[in-house]
Amino acid sequence: MTETIERTTVEALHIGGPTLRFRYGGLTWLTDPTFDGPGDYPGPITLHKLTGPAVSREQVGPVDVVLLSHDQHADNLDNSGREFLATVVTVLSTPDAAGRINGVRGLENWETVTVGDVRVTGVPALHGPVGCEPLTGVVTGFVLQADGLPTVYVSGDNASVDLVEQIVARFGRIDIAILNVGAANVGRFGDSDLTLNGRTAVQAAELLGDAVIVAVHAEGWAHFSEHLDYLTRNFGYAGRSGQLRVPRSGQPFAV
Repeated sequence: MTETIERTTVEALHIGGPTLRFRYGGLTWLTDPTFDGPGDYPGPITLHKLTGPAVSREQVGPVDVVLLSHDQHADNLDNSGREFLATVVTVLSTPDAAGRINGVRGLENWETVTVGDVRVTGVPALHGPVGCEPLTGVVTGFVLQADGLPTVYVSGDNASVDLVEQIVARFGRIDIAILNVGAANVGRFGDSDLTLNGRTAVQAAELLGDAVIVAVHAEGWAHFSEHLDYLTRNFGYAGRSGQLRVPRSGQPFAV
C-alpha cells in the first residue's frame, strides 16, 4: 500500500492551455509557458487566444525546469512565456528550439538528461498527421523518472497514438500521463487534428494501462474543435472515467 501511494502522488496546478506547474523530485516544473491575455497572433495562420491564464506570470513562483514541447506556436509559447524562459535555469525542448532560443537544451528522441535526481527523456511527438513536420515543425514530449516516484509522461502537442504505443513499449509502466487534447485543428490537414481528440485520447489511455490521465490544452484558444465534455463522455463510454482527471485552472490538485 505504501508503494502505491508514493508512486501516484504529484502536486499540480493548471494555469491554462498547455501550462501546468507541478512538483516532482524536489523540483518545480512547468510545461509550455503561456501567460498572455486574450489576443490574436498573426502568422501563416492567425491564432486567436480567447482567455488569459488563471495564474499570472508573477504569481506562478520560482520554476526550476520548463518542459517546452516546441517554440513555433503561440498557444504553446506566447510573448510572456518567452520572457518567462529567461528566469528559468533549465529549459528542455527540441534541438530546433535550442537553435532559435538562447539557453534552451535540445533533446533528441530517446535522449536522457539528469536534472537533480530526475531523469528526463525526450520522446517523439507528431503535431498532426504523418508528414506534417514541414508545416507544423518538430515537437517533442518528455518522460520523467526518479527512484521511488511515479513515471510521468508529458505528451506535448502529439496527435499520434502509434507514438504513444512506442513510448509505452520503451518505458513500460507509466503512472501519470499529461496529455494535450482538444482536437486542435486550423484546417491545414482537413479533418486530421493537430492534438489528441476525444477518440484518440481514449486509445492512448488504453495503451497507457492504468495511468492517471491529466487532460490539458483543450480550452482558451479558438482552434480547439472539441469541448472537454466530449472527452469526458468518451472516457465514460469506454469505462475509463476513473482514469481521467480534468483539472480546473487555478485550483491546485494532486494525482
